[in-house]
Amino acid sequence: MTLLPALAFGFVLGVKHATDADHVAAVGTIAGGGRSARRAALIGAAWGTGHSASVLVVGGALVLFRLPMPVRIALALEFLVAIMLVALGARALLMRRREPVRSSTRPLLIGVMHGLAGSAVLALLVLGTTSTALAAAMYLVCFCLGTIAGMALVTAALTLPMRLSSTRALSVERAVRVAAGIASVGIGIVLAHRVGVRDGLFAATPIPPTWAP
Repeated sequence: MTLLPALAFGFVLGVKHATDADHVAAVGTIAGGGRSARRAALIGAAWGTGHSASVLVVGGALVLFRLPMPVRIALALEFLVAIMLVALGARALLMRRREPVRSSTRPLLIGVMHGLAGSAVLALLVLGTTSTALAAAMYLVCFCLGTIAGMALVTAALTLPMRLSSTRALSVERAVRVAAGIASVGIGIVLAHRVGVRDGLFAATPIPPTWAP
């Protein structure tokens, strides 16, 4: 693949990556139910920035040295994300009302964890798409920019139910938060089962995932 199409593909893939169910569910437990599209977009951008930081550092190192991530480490990172999703979902369900996010630290850290868990897959994708270190670096940067933009758009879109139903603001806010919480818990449990049981994280010899070399 030539350079410019590869970079465009990296950006589009980054936008698509931001819409993965586990990403939307996690951020939805924080940003869901708010009225301000700008504030929600900033939360999404903070998540994307954290995700991008870990992808650039870990994924970039894997690409630079042409190394695969050890299977058990990759599975352990995914399992930690599963636990995080369950915790975020449970917290959203137990809260009596949505707490305004006054700091970008929480979405930033959530993004870092998601980025770490996805670095192994992304590194293999970059290795298969690009042929030089410079092209790989540019691809990663475009992917990260697409991820930030995509999540900012997703979280801004989460404010639409509140803005369209201002007369029932509290009930709509609660419904969005509960939906995000249930989705986060459900996805977390499914992911934990897949990683721990099917892929054998806690077995003597884990089963390499389909993305492993």
